[in-house]
Amino acid sequence: MKVLVLGATGATGRLVVQQLIKRNVEVKIVVRRLNDELEKMIINGPLECLIGSISEFELNKYISLINDCDAVISCLGHNITLKGILGRPRKLVTNCIKNVCEAIQENKKVKIILMNTTANRNSKINEKYSLRDQMVFSLLSFLLPPHKDNVEAAKFLSNTVGENNPRIKWTAVRPDTLINEEKETEYEIFESPQRSPVFDAGKTSRINVAHFMTELLLNEELWERWRFKMPVIYNAES
Repeated sequence: MKVLVLGATGATGRLVVQQLIKRNVEVKIVVRRLNDELEKMIINGPLECLIGSISEFELNKYISLINDCDAVISCLGHNITLKGILGRPRKLVTNCIKNVCEAIQENKKVKIILMNTTANRNSKINEKYSLRDQMVFSLLSFLLPPHKDNVEAAKFLSNTVGENNPRIKWTAVRPDTLINEEKETEYEIFESPQRSPVFDAGKTSRINVAHFMTELLLNEELWERWRFKMPVIYNAES
């Protein structure tokens, strides 16, 4: 198996890369520049590193990226800076997911895993959020383009790609408030949020998200359980 990881230098993406390499899965990533950590991983693991800006790639470049891959994991996100939040590209995640799907050729079958958010309501199963939550999300969609981008990326997979595309199987993993932890801990997976994402948010460590997404790829039974769904992941409460 060979996996294209988008957003591989981000806080969660780099953990996904480490998880995959630890299990001897071939990994391909796109980065703006190399650093010491990546150079060490290239030497010691099955890692292919391409230099460039994914948001600037044309369709033909996406096709060449994906043509030897069996799966795509997107951990793309916007930098938490004024420029990253309000600047361009405002639809970084959505546009990349659209390009990935368009680039998958007819003779390919590819799994797509999108890292998403509990702030995105899964309308396919009629999830209900409180009025207070809905008001906050509406405000975020208006004021914060990254939130709207994350929601639209998941909606594209759910509504446009759907469940009948012979080439693409997908899932959108929804962590709650992301935190940093050194090691994996026990975590729980649910079909829908179990608490208010705004007023009673749970915690999800990035390394647990990376572990779960890797398990989704390598454990076929787990994949069948969650394909075409938007599982919610929380750290298990002690």
